[in-house]
Amino acid sequence: MKADRKKVDPLLRTARGQMDGVLKMIEDDRYCMDIVTQLQAVESLVHKAQREVLRAHLAGCVQAAFETGDEQARKEKIDEVVKLLDK
Repeated sequence: MKADRKKVDPLLRTARGQMDGVLKMIEDDRYCMDIVTQLQAVESLVHKAQREVLRAHLAGCVQAAFETGDEQARKEKIDEVVKLLDK
């Protein structure tokens, strides 16, 4: 992985901790909107981590494919990102 682990790791660890909290909230039959709020916080953290990994992929792997001059490698990297964005 090309992404800065010092950025990604804390985001995902915090998201994991919040997910544990959400599960506890569900067990405790907490108010739905409080659960949704916490789920949004988890989603935001995961999204930030995803963005960081994608940024590193573009700056590393994709850039390298373009620098090689290999047309097939460039096409594969572009298709890879487009496929991800289509999800």
